[in-house]
Amino acid sequence: MSVLDKRSADQRHPRPEQGPGTPTGAEAADSTAGAAKSVSGSSRSRPRGLSLALNAVSVALGIAIWWALASAGFKLPTPPEVVDRASTLISDGTLADDALASLTRVLIGFALGTAVAVPVGFLMGWYGILRGLIEPWIQFFRTIPPLAIIPLAVVAMGIDETPKIFVIFLAAFLACVISTFQGVVNVDRTLINAARVLGAGDATIFARVVVPASTPFILVGMRVGLGSAWATLVAAELIAAQEGLGYRMQNAQLYYDLPTIFVGLISIGILGLLMDRVLLLAERRLTRWQERR
Repeated sequence: MSVLDKRSADQRHPRPEQGPGTPTGAEAADSTAGAAKSVSGSSRSRPRGLSLALNAVSVALGIAIWWALASAGFKLPTPPEVVDRASTLISDGTLADDALASLTRVLIGFALGTAVAVPVGFLMGWYGILRGLIEPWIQFFRTIPPLAIIPLAVVAMGIDETPKIFVIFLAAFLACVISTFQGVVNVDRTLINAARVLGAGDATIFARVVVPASTPFILVGMRVGLGSAWATLVAAELIAAQEGLGYRMQNAQLYYDLPTIFVGLISIGILGLLMDRVLLLAERRLTRWQERR
């Protein structure tokens, strides 16, 4: 718009006069931004505090229902019995040793599964030839439960730590590779075409467009893979284990030791919840650009 056009437009639509108390455009923008920040900050703090309160109420309600069922005659240990058994296992170091052994197996298997799944998922999603070669095998092994691989793993790898970690690795890998693949496939083609128009090569598009857009899918796949790894742990520790939460629970089953079984279940749940919260925190930090409800 030329200067003359601006003047004629100002004459047709005169601007309101600003008095001494009227804020300028910059001041109004700053005040609006400050108000928006305060509103967003308060709106974030309220749901977070409400969520924590609801979590506490949910935990208390779950314990109350558990106690009521145990008191009603169901074959369940009461919460005080589980706490007493947990105190015994903590005092003699058994629970710490078992938790450390299980946590080590899960971390190694999960880390290896994720480290292999992410590049394989990227390759499947980016290159059609590799997708055609790899995807049938991925889908084939997805239909086979990792627990069914245990006999083969024992025969092929022995009875040391290797088959245990391999089964956990397989569970985490199959969950994460599909999510990564879907993340690459679902990248908006408009973004890729716009990057090509601006002169970006395949490497730049992959690093600056595909990877950031796929990050939410990868982190969701990692969370699902983590759950699969913990779910496979108990069965993996059937393979001649001498310590571990799954081993302790299976040993307690032989003696009908329900409090020890509950201690193992609660320990696995707490460790899995803490690891999931770490991944959730990483997801929020790495995907700040994503709109959230």
